[in-house]
Amino acid sequence: MAVSSLSSPLCTWFLAACMSIACEKDHLLESSIFQYPKRLTQKSRHKKLIGSVHCSQNLLSSFQVSGMQSLMSSCLSLEPFEVLYNSNRSSSSLNSIFSLFGSKSSNRRQMQKRSAVHSGGVAVAVQPEKEIILKKKPLTKNRRVVVTGMGVVTSIGQDADTFYNNLLDGVSGISEIEAFDCSQFPTKIAGEIKSFSADGCVSPKLFKRADKSVLYLLTAGKKALADAGITEQVMDVLDKTRCGVIIGSALGGMKIFNDAIEALRVSYKKMNPFCVPFATTNVGSAILAMDLGWMGPNYSISSACATSNFCILNSANHIIRGETDLMLCGGSDAAIIPIGLGGFVACRTLSQRNDDPTKASRPWDTDRDGFVLGEGAGVLLLEELEHAKRRGAKIYSEFLGGSFTCDAYHMTDPHPDGMGIALCIEQALVQSGVSKENVNYINAHATSTLRGDLTEFQAIVRCFGQNPEVKGNILKSSIYLQSSESLVLKPFLQLRVNSTKSMIGHLLGASGAVEAVATIKVNSFCVLPWVLLK
Repeated sequence: MAVSSLSSPLCTWFLAACMSIACEKDHLLESSIFQYPKRLTQKSRHKKLIGSVHCSQNLLSSFQVSGMQSLMSSCLSLEPFEVLYNSNRSSSSLNSIFSLFGSKSSNRRQMQKRSAVHSGGVAVAVQPEKEIILKKKPLTKNRRVVVTGMGVVTSIGQDADTFYNNLLDGVSGISEIEAFDCSQFPTKIAGEIKSFSADGCVSPKLFKRADKSVLYLLTAGKKALADAGITEQVMDVLDKTRCGVIIGSALGGMKIFNDAIEALRVSYKKMNPFCVPFATTNVGSAILAMDLGWMGPNYSISSACATSNFCILNSANHIIRGETDLMLCGGSDAAIIPIGLGGFVACRTLSQRNDDPTKASRPWDTDRDGFVLGEGAGVLLLEELEHAKRRGAKIYSEFLGGSFTCDAYHMTDPHPDGMGIALCIEQALVQSGVSKENVNYINAHATSTLRGDLTEFQAIVRCFGQNPEVKGNILKSSIYLQSSESLVLKPFLQLRVNSTKSMIGHLLGASGAVEAVATIKVNSFCVLPWVLLK
């Protein structure tokens, strides 16, 4: 396959592949295009000095080398080697061989330096075709992704089972804020974690230094590993180069950053030397990977409320593409601090139902007056199916697919007709190969805001309005999973919809992963906004 590259004087990296070859019109290509050329006259060299890159399904990018005599003179000379292939193509196939020099003016400049080109040789190393084929990535279309571990830290439970059982029992984690004096704020309630314990997942020194968002992340991540049966013995035999961590955060270490600003008011000498790294959104993933020795993909995605879903989707894609076998993914946030509460109050998005905190978060209710701020973390362990089977792992669900879209409308308000949400749902269903009639549960985003809830309801009706019946209290990145206990689907299932934010508040970047845990626990063919779990 031959592909041309546009030459540009702005290129900062160059591949010097300057070759003189003898070719005549309507003449078959003989031997390898990389053989030494026959000696040509000055006029012939002017006409036939071209750069060619063409080798049986291989791609070499070629860039302009005008004015780069010093670079070319330092290139390695290409030694003769055996013919890679014999071409039976006519000279019309030369249309597939592209010039390195871009323009006629560029060619003229190159001719001024032709002596250097002619004597310098070729700076390209090409391996035989057979070796290249052997190094091709294996086909990955049949790689399936499953969930084998879950970990959460929330106001109603710091493990997946306790969290889910409290959801079923109607236990609310929303109460008056105790971490700081909030008497000056109109909102005095939140889904605050009252008594957090790292359960030995974090060292005492790090526990004192790190932001709560990092502590929640590390704890939920290690609990997901424990839930998946990843013991020290299993860790010893894992290929850690194929294990990665993508756990995001919407706001990162807000308290660490805020404390640094307060210290700076006195003197920079008072600032915590860890304030910069501990304030970033990727520090939690980095620390967890260093602790585990996992050397695969490691980064953080920060995309507001959809952060966790983006992390889950990207992690699944790493596995599907054959780059990894295990991925810890999810989100974590801890914004219940004065600057966090004050910022959302200034946006006029928080509920002020301080006299009845357990009923303040009420998605779709006609008397809803805003969302309730929450905190915590949720982490899933995604694993390639065959890898999970080989180690005898318990499989909770299978990841089927998802989708990304953008409203492209307003910074905080959704598109009035819910077009972005509906588009995301429909694309996720198509990508996952799931029909609308086979979806029987939706864990909605539903934050209890006036516009957000209404728009999401309209999008759900638009996509699932033809389902036999919609029940519940009545989604934007989509993930789809299938329960391991309901692999045989029943057509025309009743669709039930609810929102766990009514119990724990809005966990911002952690909300998607925490809700994914609840969705998986439902053990049905479910939609999480918007990831498909089976």
